[in-house]
Amino acid sequence: MRQRSSARHILAIDQGTTSTRAIVFDAEARPVATAQAEFAQHYPAPGRVEHDPEDIWRDTLATARRAIDESGVGAGGIAGIGITNQRETVVVWDRATGEAVYRAIVWQDRRTAEVCAGLKRDGAEAAVRAKTGLLLDPYFSAAKIAWILDHVGGARARAERGELAFGTIDSFLLWRLTGGAVHATDVTNAARTSLYDIRRQCWDEELCRLFGVPMAMLPAVHDNSHLFGTTAPGLFDAAIPIAGMAGDQQAALFGQACFARGMAKSTYGTGCFMLLNTGTEAIASQHRLLTTPAWRLGGRMTYALEGSIFVAGAAVKWLRDGLGVITHARETRDMATQVPDSHGVYMVPAFVGLGAPHWDPEARGAIYGLTLGATAAHLARAALEAVGYQTMDLAAAMIADGGARPATLRVDGGMAANDWLCQFLADMVDVAVERPVHLETTALGAAFHAGLATGVWTDCDALARLWQRADGFAPAMPAERRTALAAGWQDAVRRTLSG
Repeated sequence: MRQRSSARHILAIDQGTTSTRAIVFDAEARPVATAQAEFAQHYPAPGRVEHDPEDIWRDTLATARRAIDESGVGAGGIAGIGITNQRETVVVWDRATGEAVYRAIVWQDRRTAEVCAGLKRDGAEAAVRAKTGLLLDPYFSAAKIAWILDHVGGARARAERGELAFGTIDSFLLWRLTGGAVHATDVTNAARTSLYDIRRQCWDEELCRLFGVPMAMLPAVHDNSHLFGTTAPGLFDAAIPIAGMAGDQQAALFGQACFARGMAKSTYGTGCFMLLNTGTEAIASQHRLLTTPAWRLGGRMTYALEGSIFVAGAAVKWLRDGLGVITHARETRDMATQVPDSHGVYMVPAFVGLGAPHWDPEARGAIYGLTLGATAAHLARAALEAVGYQTMDLAAAMIADGGARPATLRVDGGMAANDWLCQFLADMVDVAVERPVHLETTALGAAFHAGLATGVWTDCDALARLWQRADGFAPAMPAERRTALAAGWQDAVRRTLSG
């Protein structure tokens, strides 16, 4: 479904784990106005991470209005809104009032680890993987939904009666933006719940029974480029179509114009997420990667292999806020170049468990190789190197699964601005790294989806012509050095795994 408009700008809402951004893009995919707001993180107990949905909604509306105002085109000049979001984070709300019954449980939250472990012991993981492409892990949404229903008084009965709605953040924002008129999501977010069959492309009754989630709570599922609804009166000066939605990592893959099978991107933010386009084939991973929809356009699904690293930029944030080793994240680049190597120091940033390809929710962060000669610079370098090592592990697993070895790796996210890190990535993964002109490719992917649905752009070929490389980094490390560093990393990981 496509709608044509004389407006030629797109508003992208990028609702992330620590901040909310709104960016207005013009028809050449150039950002013309940006607004951003950080919001509070809540840690009610070890391993638990929550957000206040009202904070997210307040910041979304405020940043969207500010970006539109600063763009100078007004609401009437916005052809459509694209939404991209932190995936797997769960909101349950009252259909009558729109109020959340509990704080949003964030993707990083580990409170349902024992529930997932119990299902795994019962032999349920094979069926879950076959249908969803996912592992049994507290990372995903389903067990979080059930936790809310079981820990908020009366919630389960209300959900069974259809009084409560579930959504990932995209769905919650769509509900609020449309004044409660639309309860829907897209295939990429639905696929991260552990409740969606990615091959049959529908919610699965057996999975809902397994996790204890009433199907009455679930949103409708649409293509990524789709006219979901229009903004409610009073939110903006004119009604704006909401025309694109995608989970943040799939949005980044789309924003990086990785439209051909075998193209790959890696996003470096709070965590690190690497996706490899596998075309129309949903490859079943033998190395504990995820099989996931990359996007669906015109009813046609494109799939990807994904490796999820829970902690990337969050380790740098810990050096700043937890240890006081740095005062700003950008200092890590200079510190890494102050020393010739990491002095044998390895950081395994398993602060909330280890993601792919290990999937060990009980692992905890560790630093190995400390001596009296180790300095703050060595710690900073080890934190950055850990990002490269983990990316190396993901790339190796993808190739072993039968995914095509990418000729290049396109990178984005805040950490990708670090030249030293990009070079280390190229050296450890042993492929050329490409950095685009605009690093906010997650927001751009959401804008691309909305622009396709509203006629700002005609097709993926037109989008590919808009992608621009800013910098390239070719592998330069001797093979024996790479092998030695990788061996030290693998030894550190082995000692960190809980099992």
